[in-house]
Amino acid sequence: MTEITILDGGMGRELERIGAPFRQPEWSALALMEAPDMVREVHDGYIRAGAKVITTNSYAVVPFHIGEARFRERGEELASLAGRLARDAASNAASEVKVAGSLPPVFGSYQPELFDPELAADYLGVLVRGMAPHVDFWLAETQSSLEEATAAAAAVRGTGKPLWLSFTLRDDLSPEEMGEPQLRSKQSVSDAASLAAQLGAQALLFNCSMPEVMAAALSAARAAAPSLPLASTPTHSVRRTRTVPLTK
Repeated sequence: MTEITILDGGMGRELERIGAPFRQPEWSALALMEAPDMVREVHDGYIRAGAKVITTNSYAVVPFHIGEARFRERGEELASLAGRLARDAASNAASEVKVAGSLPPVFGSYQPELFDPELAADYLGVLVRGMAPHVDFWLAETQSSLEEATAAAAAVRGTGKPLWLSFTLRDDLSPEEMGEPQLRSKQSVSDAASLAAQLGAQALLFNCSMPEVMAAALSAARAAAPSLPLASTPTHSVRRTRTVPLTK
């Protein structure tokens, strides 16, 4: 039988929708700094809508969004706050809700060419230290390359908590034009699935990509890692929750 897990929806757009402080470059981190009660409001709303996993508002707690100086001064504090807000919401839910610690691509979304392994380890370490006491598992999301995912796995290895890996896909070509499904780095989905299995990930997802490329990616991932639970959360209009079948 297919196991159904209902995840929360996007944090940033929901913060914007309810009128929270929201602008570039801080994006969703601005509400964490200026209106954390509104971050909690979003978590509570997703739980009321049926989410069984809520994700920490830590995606934008990186120098790319809040600047290097502010990250050095407040990065761990903000990551801890993001973790506590999600944990408090989950703890007050009527039924069990898990907290996923969001680990973003620390040099910005969809920019695998900017990856720096030493800086990535440094930045991710700050996030992990701040969130570790509060999360049930880690969600490395919108990973554009194998290198980004490997760095995320290394950052959480000592925490004793499970890891879900979520890659973003190349979608500038149709599946027919592309041939083998690819990440945004142009590395193959098959290699990404094999890597996820090697790293001990407990689930493999694909997110922030057009729906048209998801089916081929899931098929390639299933062939490369038959025992790994799979899911996809494609780019679409804002919805209250995402119902994700973790198929085995």
